[in-house]
Amino acid sequence: MKEWLKISCLLCVFGCIREIRPSEPYVTEYLLGPWRNITEQQLTHDVYPVGTYSYLVQLVFVFLITDFLRYKPLIITIGATGVIIWSMLIWTTSVLSLQILEFFYGTYMAAEVAYYTYIYAKVDKKYYPRVTSHTRAAMFAGKLLSGITSQLMLNLELMNYKQLNYITLGTQIIAMLWAFCLPGVDRSLYFHREQLAITEPQTQLPGERNLEVVDRQQEVTPKQPGALGLLWLHFRNAYTNPRVVQWSLWYAIGLAGYLQVTYYVQVLWKVIEPEPLIAWNGAVDAVLTALAALCALAAGYLHTGRLRPRTSLLILALLSAVEGGCVLICCWTHDIYWSYSGFVLFGALYSFTITVASAEVARNLEEESFGLVFGVNTFVALIFQSLLTMIFVTDTGFELDPVGQYTAYAFYFIGAGVLYLISVLIEYFMCRDTDVEKLENSLD
Repeated sequence: MKEWLKISCLLCVFGCIREIRPSEPYVTEYLLGPWRNITEQQLTHDVYPVGTYSYLVQLVFVFLITDFLRYKPLIITIGATGVIIWSMLIWTTSVLSLQILEFFYGTYMAAEVAYYTYIYAKVDKKYYPRVTSHTRAAMFAGKLLSGITSQLMLNLELMNYKQLNYITLGTQIIAMLWAFCLPGVDRSLYFHREQLAITEPQTQLPGERNLEVVDRQQEVTPKQPGALGLLWLHFRNAYTNPRVVQWSLWYAIGLAGYLQVTYYVQVLWKVIEPEPLIAWNGAVDAVLTALAALCALAAGYLHTGRLRPRTSLLILALLSAVEGGCVLICCWTHDIYWSYSGFVLFGALYSFTITVASAEVARNLEEESFGLVFGVNTFVALIFQSLLTMIFVTDTGFELDPVGQYTAYAFYFIGAGVLYLISVLIEYFMCRDTDVEKLENSLD
C-alpha cells in the first residue's frame, strides 16, 4: 500500500471510531431522565452554554498549540477528553460535574482542527482532494453507524439511554489508543517550517530541482518572517481580499446558526413530545448524516467554480431563507415527526451551503493558509454563537423558552439571507459597467 494511502486509512479509522457515539442523539433524554436530578431549565441555561463558551475560548489556543506540537498530541487529546466526558456522564450526578464536563467538551470540539489538518502535513499536495474526501467520508460513516446503532438498541429494548453511554465510552477509549498508532509529524506550516526545507525528498526533474533548492534555501534565510510574522502575513493577505471576507462572513454566520440549532434541538423535541413511546433521535441523526453527505457531494459537482460570485451568493441567500423556514417547521408544530422532518431538511441544506462557502473561501486564498483562515472563521462563528446564547438562552438576555429560541434562530437565517440578497442587488445595480467584470476577474 502506498504510504499516503496508509496514513489516510489510519486517520480515517480514528475519525470513524470517534464519531460512533450512539448516546449523543439521546443525551438530553438521558440527562432529564431518572438517572440525574436536573431540570430542563438548568440544562438549557446553566449547563449547555458552558460548552459554547469553552469551545470559543479554547479554539485559538488549540490552533496554535496544534501547529507547535505537530498535530498528533492533539489527536490523542481528542480521544482522552472523550474518555473523560463520557466517564463523567456515567459516574457523576451533580450540575457542577456537568459544567466541568462541558468544559472538556469544548476541548473535544476545538481539538478537531488537528484531525482535519494532520493529513495535509503528512501527504503530498497532489493527494489533498483524495485525503480530504476520505477523512470527511470516515466521519460521515461513523455518524451514520452511530445513529443506526442507537436506534436499534432502543427499539429492540437491548439498552436504555444510560447504557448507550457505555458504548460511546468504549469507542472513545479505542480512538484514544488508535491515535498513538498514527505516525508523527516532522513539519508544520508555521512553527516547524525549517524541517520541511531540509527533510522533504526531492522528486523534481534536474532543472526543476535546482530551482526548488534555491526556493528552499530562500525559505530558511533569516529574512523570512518567524512563526508569528508568517501568521500575520497570511492573515492580512487573506482578509484584505474582499471575496474571502464576503464568503468567510457567510461561513461564520451559517456555522454559528447551525451549531445553535443542533445544540438545543433535543430540548425542543422534549418540549414537543415530553414522554415519547419511541424517541427516533438516532434514526433522525442517521438520515440527516446520509442526506448531508449526498448534499455535500452534490455541492461539489454542481458548484464547480464556474458561477459568478454574485450568482453563487444569490443562490445561497435564497437557500438560507429556506433553512430558516425549515427551522420554523421544527418549532411551530405540535407533531414531533414534522419537527424531525424540518430538522433533517435544515441539516441537508446547510451541508450544501457550507460546502459551497468553504470551496469559495479556499478558491480565493493566495497562500496555503487554509487552517489559519478556517480557524479564524470558526472562531468568529463561535463569537456569533456565544452572542446568540447570551441574547436568547441565558438570563443575561431574553431567556426564551425552546420554541421562542428556535423562532429567533429561524429569523436569524432568514435575516442573513435577506442581508446577502440586498448586498447582491446593490452590487448588481451600482456596478453594472465593465469595471465590475474586471473587478470580478481580479477577485476570482
